[in-house]
Amino acid sequence: MRDTPQLLFKNRRPGETVFMAGYRASGGYEALEKAFRQMSPAELRELVKASALRGRGGAGFPTGVKWTFFPADKPGPKYLVCNCDEMEPGTYKDGELLMADPHQLVEGMIVSAYALQTDVGYIFIRYAYEKQAENLRRAIAEARDAGYIGKDILGSGFDFELHVHGSAGRYILGEETALLNGLEGQRPNPRLKPPFPAVKGLFGRPTTVNNVETIANIPHIINGGAVWFKDLALTADGSGTKLFGLSGHLNRTECFELPVGIPLREVVETYGQGVWQGRKFKACLPGGASTPYLTPEHLDVALDFSTLEAVGSRFGTAGVTVFDDRTCMVAATLNLIRFFARESCGWCTPCRDGLSMVRWLLETIEGGRGRPEHLAMLKEQFHNISGTSFCALAEGAMGPLSGLLTHFEQEIVDHIEKGGCPFRS
Repeated sequence: MRDTPQLLFKNRRPGETVFMAGYRASGGYEALEKAFRQMSPAELRELVKASALRGRGGAGFPTGVKWTFFPADKPGPKYLVCNCDEMEPGTYKDGELLMADPHQLVEGMIVSAYALQTDVGYIFIRYAYEKQAENLRRAIAEARDAGYIGKDILGSGFDFELHVHGSAGRYILGEETALLNGLEGQRPNPRLKPPFPAVKGLFGRPTTVNNVETIANIPHIINGGAVWFKDLALTADGSGTKLFGLSGHLNRTECFELPVGIPLREVVETYGQGVWQGRKFKACLPGGASTPYLTPEHLDVALDFSTLEAVGSRFGTAGVTVFDDRTCMVAATLNLIRFFARESCGWCTPCRDGLSMVRWLLETIEGGRGRPEHLAMLKEQFHNISGTSFCALAEGAMGPLSGLLTHFEQEIVDHIEKGGCPFRS
């Protein structure tokens, strides 16, 4: 295994959570002290931009660039919101991070709020993450006792309050504007953009929404510098490390912190210890349920944003789900589409009706009732939905369908011609 620097998991111990004493012993809150005593908010924003940190929640937008859209100098209330509504199948990294080391996120939120000059922060957390929410509340209380939260932090004149808010438990709440509606107590339908949240977000005020892993990286960038952080990646376009959540047909399914740009083969064979039961690698989702499949021809591809986009997939959340050679890819895709169709908020036609149609088509084909025209209908639905939905939920659902049509069309044909699933015989 690689001797990879452990930033986010350096305090990770089996069955343990590190709180204030342990976090400080490992250098915790040194970045906050440095930021408040030695750096201006503008210098912090430039540092994050120079680090080339890209959002770790799935979209991969450059964090520093996103922060440049935020009116830090505008008077009045402004908000920093952390998205911890982690619900996509195969993605569990944020939950692992908060079980191990919740102060990392708390410190990151305080420093990020200082950089953006926001006075209130919310951590919007998945309903099922009860223990993680409890860890956060304890860490916030400890940070307040230490003088890091509240009025006039470290004599800087900067005030900041941080709250934990439990999610209602729907996938659409991971979409940033739906999350803001949910945080306001409204039905979580996504909002029309523009205006973007940086202009009109929570309660109509400027708001930035970032992911847990993204925010947790900020203290490390302050401590190590932008060049150091960028050089942690194995590819020129990458930066930093990434939490890879391994699942599916592997001998070992865990969450690992690895450099951005690590080859897929190394993730599967070294960290996942190979495909289970001696079987062969057939496919994988490289970045969670909303990313197109990779196949054996992609095993030597570097796992980073630009490289995966070049081969027709996405880095997403780096939730790597592996399928062995006995997997029916029609059934696997149907399982994912059922999830996305169920979680659609029903706000727009392509998502509400389109995903239901795709689900019906795949159920019909998998159930042995498929006809030749159903393949053409699947392709038509893919084109009808792609790029036409109100938010990214339906677009994400098209990820595995795109992979199915690109790499496994013959399996669809086999289902139709044989009148059933060939993997069940």
